[in-house]
Amino acid sequence: MSHLPGYCLLPVKELKDRASAALSRIACCDICPRCCAVDRLSDQRGFCRTGRLAGVASYTPHFGEEDCLVGSAGSGTIFFSGCNLSCLFCQNYDISQQGAGREASAEELARMMLALQDCGCHNINFVTPTHVVPQILEALVLAREGGLHLPLVYNSGGYESIETLRLLEGVIDIYMPDAKYGQDGPALKYSGAPDYVERMKAALKEMHRQVGDLVLDEAGIARRGLLVRHLVLPEGAAGTAEVVSFISREISKNTYINVMAQYHPAYNACRFPELCRTITAREYAQALDLAADAGLTRGLAML
Repeated sequence: MSHLPGYCLLPVKELKDRASAALSRIACCDICPRCCAVDRLSDQRGFCRTGRLAGVASYTPHFGEEDCLVGSAGSGTIFFSGCNLSCLFCQNYDISQQGAGREASAEELARMMLALQDCGCHNINFVTPTHVVPQILEALVLAREGGLHLPLVYNSGGYESIETLRLLEGVIDIYMPDAKYGQDGPALKYSGAPDYVERMKAALKEMHRQVGDLVLDEAGIARRGLLVRHLVLPEGAAGTAEVVSFISREISKNTYINVMAQYHPAYNACRFPELCRTITAREYAQALDLAADAGLTRGLAML
């Protein structure tokens, strides 16, 4: 397997064409399943509250991600402002819901990527990238010309447009989506996403088609593939059983899955009593058992 990331192997013209195609779609925006149809090229704002330029809250080497992304030098995270979900329990609500951050041009985004590479980071990790795919592609053309050669991580909420993901084929090396819910009722109630499950399932299938199961290098650092995150919610609200069953049956039993225990009632979570507490050790153990029973043990925490 080549150690060069996918975008370094694409012709520059292809990258430019992908960026142009993506940017043309935000003139009547259908970049995500919301299909707000606003003219973001003219700086109109839809659900994600993002216009022509991407908003960036921070960029920094990050050591709180999965070990296979962090390694010894950190994951080079770029946290984008705005989001196409409205999770009531979002722990980064100031960034996702309240617009913390500043707008960045393509040139500035490219410089951020190159600065993270200069810091020694193992990858460039786009956090909440769904609504700014055109801006990422636009900046990537410049970053590649500037010598960027790190794998790219697409760290998303899982609420995706297949047409947009196909613009990223051969560009993104590591897809890291959330599989937030196994049922649409909670997805609508807690995240304002009426068709989340269908969209998430289609997205994970497309991501896996593009990059396959997660591949690690000899140092245990992720180079390419799919890594799925699932946050356990109180009272079984995330539908863990349905999520792990889907991944096992329709994606791959070799899927690297992170079943996460760090839920706490942030932001507006306490609008619903069932979300107004952390999860119990028993709830987390049950979630791990469900994943293991489905045959998903790769990346699984062991109690």
